[in-house]
Amino acid sequence: MAIDVPVLIVGGGPVGLMSAILLRRQGVACRVIERRHEPQRAPAAHVVNARTFEICRAAGVDMDAVAAACKPPADAGRVLWVTTLAGEELGRLPFERQGDDVLDVTPTPLRNLSQHCFEPILHATLERLGGEVRFGEEWESAEEKGDRVVSRIRTVTGTIEIESRWLVAADGAASRVRKSAGVEMLGPGRLQSFVMIHFEANLRGLVGERPGVLYWTTAPGATGTFVAHDIDSTWVYMHPWDSDRESESDYGEEACSAIVRRALGTGAARFAIRTIRPWTMTAQVAASYRAGRTFLVGDSAHRFPPTGGLGLNTGVQDAHNLAWKIAAVERGWAGEALLETYETERRPTAQRNADVSLANAARLLDVYQALAGDGDGDGDEGRRARIAGAIANQAEHFDMLGLQLGVAYEEGALLDDGTPPPALANPVRELVQTARPGARVPHAWVERAEARVSSLDLFALDRFTLVTTGAGAAWIDAAARVGMGASRSGGAARVPIDRVVIGRDVLDPSGRWTELLGIAPDGAVLVRPDQHVAWRAPRGVPDAYGALARAIDAIVPA
Repeated sequence: MAIDVPVLIVGGGPVGLMSAILLRRQGVACRVIERRHEPQRAPAAHVVNARTFEICRAAGVDMDAVAAACKPPADAGRVLWVTTLAGEELGRLPFERQGDDVLDVTPTPLRNLSQHCFEPILHATLERLGGEVRFGEEWESAEEKGDRVVSRIRTVTGTIEIESRWLVAADGAASRVRKSAGVEMLGPGRLQSFVMIHFEANLRGLVGERPGVLYWTTAPGATGTFVAHDIDSTWVYMHPWDSDRESESDYGEEACSAIVRRALGTGAARFAIRTIRPWTMTAQVAASYRAGRTFLVGDSAHRFPPTGGLGLNTGVQDAHNLAWKIAAVERGWAGEALLETYETERRPTAQRNADVSLANAARLLDVYQALAGDGDGDGDEGRRARIAGAIANQAEHFDMLGLQLGVAYEEGALLDDGTPPPALANPVRELVQTARPGARVPHAWVERAEARVSSLDLFALDRFTLVTTGAGAAWIDAAARVGMGASRSGGAARVPIDRVVIGRDVLDPSGRWTELLGIAPDGAVLVRPDQHVAWRAPRGVPDAYGALARAIDAIVPA
């Protein structure tokens, strides 16, 4: 007999784990399967941005454990170009905005948190919710039968079948689920190939007064990138290789030790190689995010160059967007048409992130061109100036706050209020918080029960929230009537709506949050379970109940 579960999640990495956490927090049972036999051990992604941490807060992840696992900005707050790790420094840049100055726009600044350290925290969260990852279970195939998906799973003891209403593919860049569904990847499939050499070493003495998270080595015969997952213990070296002319067998432990030693620039440093793995850099987005009852999330839906650290973070946002929509359908207060908005909202976001990541990767070549050029005979001083200029030109690559927090959907589960988006000279770097429908609701510090909290902490995962002020009594009453009224058309349950009244439930002493919401004292903002604005009434209207009910019906199809 087949195992029956509402949602089957294929893949136990950060995106699959977050999908399961968010679903279970909303009362939807799910099963997570992972073909690996144990959790991730080798370093992989290392950047967790502010938006991902905001989602972790909302999901109930242990943020004290997260903070303890992150690398401090003193260690991981800069990137450097060097001849070798022991050699000359050519230039440096700050790595993202990790200081207290960004607390005005987020409660959780970006940090360097390696995936193999992040995953155990997510595992612990899932286990607290009664879930687990079934390691050693490999998805083989699926067949849709009416409103069910029947998946065949190979386990260590044989083959089992799992029936689910929904199948979520979080199984990575080489997704077997995506391939089986016949979904094509669009964009360049091979930009450059690398060998990832993971080694253990304490190199604090070698980096000395120039600790950083990324070091581009530029010496002849030693071109590549060091990633300091932990200066005292865990390093990766990315070495470019030509997969057309070379074989993986050319990169055994002895050869890789020689590569690392050349890039270190010294034979005195002791290290031990732990993992060697080839990989290919691509910039692709799936042609579709859905095939029937199957949804793609994370790397199964998009593959970015690592230049920007957007892959894992985009995937977690995919999970955040999809989970509340599946939960709404499963709990009966939304029709399946709501699920169509997942692709409408998330695919353009992924395409933008792919384009920016690709531009970052291309811009890095400027440094190597400056290093290689003779400068028309302008001498060492001119050459140094060109190199410095090329490095300075990389600043956008490492300062992407606008891209990370400024995600705003133009179409989907929202109602446009006719206001234009903020005018920005550089939307990758610049952030202007707004409550325009589609945008992440603005963060500001407010007071609740005499405690200082982020405005983002006011929104539940499993319902909409209407925000107004004490002057918006008509909206308060309307939200209560809509959220507690009779079933909707088609037998759909009522849409759950919380109310947050500024001046009653929370205090906004500075007026900052009220200003960012962009509403008059009698206006209102409707926020979705994923903290994105669904609808806004800048001021009061004669029929608040009718206006809110019509908005809900348009945003959440029955």
